[in-house]
Amino acid sequence: EIRILVTDIIMPEMNGKQLAQQIQTICPDIKILFMSGYAANVMADRGLLDKGVEFIQKPFSMKDLAVKIRETQKSA
Repeated sequence: EIRILVTDIIMPEMNGKQLAQQIQTICPDIKILFMSGYAANVMADRGLLDKGVEFIQKPFSMKDLAVKIRETQKSA
């Protein structure tokens, strides 16, 4: 069982938001953690990051990623 999708927001051909929407059609309870080298407000301004979604900005440490994954798994 896959419980969390960790994906970049900016990707070729499909962005992370589109990927998450497609995955959620077959796995509606999956948690999503987005990442990007761009700041969250830049992603929101482009319509790629909705308010309240889980996000971690690159670069990040393995410890920061582990903490954020735990937070994402606990989110509603």
